[in-house]
Amino acid sequence: MLGRSQEKWGHPRGCPYDTRCLRFRRAVQPMVKPILSSLLLVTALTLSAQQPFSNQPTHTDKQNLLTYYDAAGKSHRVKNAADWQTRRAQILHNMQVVMGPLPTPSPAPLDVQIESTEELATARREKITFLGADGDRVPAYLFIPKLPKGVRAPAVLCLHETTSVGMGSPAGLGGRPNRHYALELAERGFVTLAPDYPNFGDYHFDAYAHGYASATMKGISNHMRAIDMLQSLPEVNPDEIGVIGHSLGGHNSIFVAVFDDRIKAIVSSCGFTSFEKYYGGNLAGWSHKGYMPRIAEVYHKNPAEMPFDFTEVLAALAPRPVFINAPVSDDNFDMSGVDDCIAAALPVYRKIYKVANNLQVTHPPGGHDFPTPIREAAYKFLEKALSKRQ
Repeated sequence: MLGRSQEKWGHPRGCPYDTRCLRFRRAVQPMVKPILSSLLLVTALTLSAQQPFSNQPTHTDKQNLLTYYDAAGKSHRVKNAADWQTRRAQILHNMQVVMGPLPTPSPAPLDVQIESTEELATARREKITFLGADGDRVPAYLFIPKLPKGVRAPAVLCLHETTSVGMGSPAGLGGRPNRHYALELAERGFVTLAPDYPNFGDYHFDAYAHGYASATMKGISNHMRAIDMLQSLPEVNPDEIGVIGHSLGGHNSIFVAVFDDRIKAIVSSCGFTSFEKYYGGNLAGWSHKGYMPRIAEVYHKNPAEMPFDFTEVLAALAPRPVFINAPVSDDNFDMSGVDDCIAAALPVYRKIYKVANNLQVTHPPGGHDFPTPIREAAYKFLEKALSKRQ
């Protein structure tokens, strides 16, 4: 067991300039703290001053996506990738109308602290915290596989489902065995990072007291910081990063990937359906403080009033590879609504980017679960998408 004072990451790696060197950190820490405090104050004040975005034209037809509006509000057909980027920007804008604006990336150091470490058969599991954009400390489990010297592995951000143990579930320390994907991917040679979502596991944070319009957007901000952390690790190939999640983690995987193109491959298990087919169109489950309260406060839990839908969110991931697990009897996320999203996004993948095979969906029998054969298929998908292994 390593306490915070033992600083395992303080061992020299190319001193004196490696930030994981204890001597370097002791030298710069007195200079960094006042700067960091100022930066965090500015971030908090900026967030608290932000207002909901002004209205822009919203596409009423969220199934047929190959149209976009110009600056004058005139509709045009999407003919190429440049046109699609205009349409995509409108989708991201409308997501932020509901979620609140995406915060400016924090320049603050990650200040990773190790709380404990455990040597497993094929990897090292570290319980850590890193600095969030709001001065908060985000708990996470980090897995470093036992790799040949000098090898930089692909990495996967692993987002947990709705569970009291939070990050412990993908880390193999609680929850159902079918959710232990951070541990299982590490056993296959991936560096994995499993953070807590706000107010799950060890992480307690009031997003609304810090100026956020939704916990969803705070989650996105934290998950982008998690990508910063993965890219900072010497064991990671910074150009080979994916994301995986089930249920809560299934839609959070999509949300962060839409806003962060450093994520090159996405796995979403039981994570979404079209708003119209989510519990018969009753969006109450999306509107509480764990998600996006404006769905109730502004859009009356009504799919017809929503500025965006998952048909658009899925298409906004194009042309990146996406693997979707949508069980036949999922009682949270109706399978036919998932297929509606696939049908809407597929023309973008096929006609605009010529990569129809990058959008994959599987419909196993059973309910809201991530069974072993489907996880195995998802892991092979990530291996192919990230490390180019056949």
